[in-house]
Amino acid sequence: MEFEQLWQTALGEIETQVSKPNFATWLKNSKLLDKQEGVVLVGLPNTFAKEWVENKYQKIILNALRNQDQATKKVQFTVHNTNIAPTPLPQRKPKQVSEEEFKKQLAFEELKIDPETNLNPRYRLSSFVVGKTNELAYAAASAVIDEIGRKYNPLFFYGGTGLGKTHLIQAIGNEIKVRYKDKVRVKYVSSEKFTNDVIYGIRNKRMEDMKDKYRNVDVLIIDDIQFIGGKTTTEEEFFHTFNALYENNKQIIISSDRPPKFIPTLEDRLRSRFEGGMIADISYPDYELRLAILKTKLQERGAALPENIVEFIANKIQKNLRELEGVLNRILFYQYAKKEVTLKMVEEIVSGVLQQPTKNINPNQVIKAVADYYEISQNDLTGRCRQKSIVEPRQITMYLLRDILGLSYPDIGQKLGKRDHTTAIYATNKISEEINKDQDLNQKILAIKDLVYKE
Repeated sequence: MEFEQLWQTALGEIETQVSKPNFATWLKNSKLLDKQEGVVLVGLPNTFAKEWVENKYQKIILNALRNQDQATKKVQFTVHNTNIAPTPLPQRKPKQVSEEEFKKQLAFEELKIDPETNLNPRYRLSSFVVGKTNELAYAAASAVIDEIGRKYNPLFFYGGTGLGKTHLIQAIGNEIKVRYKDKVRVKYVSSEKFTNDVIYGIRNKRMEDMKDKYRNVDVLIIDDIQFIGGKTTTEEEFFHTFNALYENNKQIIISSDRPPKFIPTLEDRLRSRFEGGMIADISYPDYELRLAILKTKLQERGAALPENIVEFIANKIQKNLRELEGVLNRILFYQYAKKEVTLKMVEEIVSGVLQQPTKNINPNQVIKAVADYYEISQNDLTGRCRQKSIVEPRQITMYLLRDILGLSYPDIGQKLGKRDHTTAIYATNKISEEINKDQDLNQKILAIKDLVYKE
């Protein structure tokens, strides 16, 4: 097996074991330079990359090479400069790399976060695929870029996990950077980072620095705002930050997994502020949008797959665009490693992705979560009560028992008042059909699922 083929095949295996950003940062520009008597020499662009890979990924790389060539006994690393012939470096204990040295030597541009804005340059408005389920959000984003702080302020996006909220809000920031250059100061931050900055400011008596950081910007983008709910000090600080920016016509862009009215722990005064702007939902992508996204991703990568395979993926991965891209990436890994991509192989990959980690969840947790959300008793759900106010919670419970745990219809009926299995079938089908049409219902189910998984 030639060096290039051996290394690309090994990289295909390594890529399934290392996160995408780490692979792109540390291993994308690597090269297999030599192989003699079972010792493989891998070249990396600079000393820092060599020491990092040697320290973090040596075992993974060795195992991947051995899987391709059992004669491989050892892997060594060197700095590879195209103008200098590579020479093996003496083996020595890998040293730990400091954060300061990391910042100085890191020279990889792809996926590099802008330290000023915290924006990831790979999120672009041009690569955000628009369809029926996100066209309102896209139109609002475009309007804000044209009229910062004047058109829709605040701009609040909501939708389930993996539907493209982070892509869109970061793309807005990147588009503003390109269009307005240094005239507009942009800051993107997760709610977790904002909370950590508040805690740091309090502990170190640096709150004024923290306030300057967030209030001296023209565009503030906050991701996953629902996580500040219930954190009193963080909410207080964000409330004042929000007011300071809003009163000066600075743009505020917010994302959440649900609309403000369905964030139960959020203070009323913040909820009121959020509802005073533009609220745009990003719903589950329909089949046409999923298919368009897959074809766009293939075009970006300069790759191609048979039409029946692309259509199969679009049909099966229905609710999470990250899963959609993850499945596509894994298939392309196999293709890149010169392995035949068959429909059977794709079916196995999709099946593995769709399996949910439910081993620690039981039916009682689902029933309790629904009862807690609707503030009713569990006996109301599992008993014979036929009040109209109980019908929806009970149907949602049946749907979730099927969706999360995969219970049979007879088992679902048995657990909810010993009802006939046809009642369970009707309820789950009804909710399944309505969840993509009724956004309020969709948000209720997302909130209940959060309660289930947090148990």
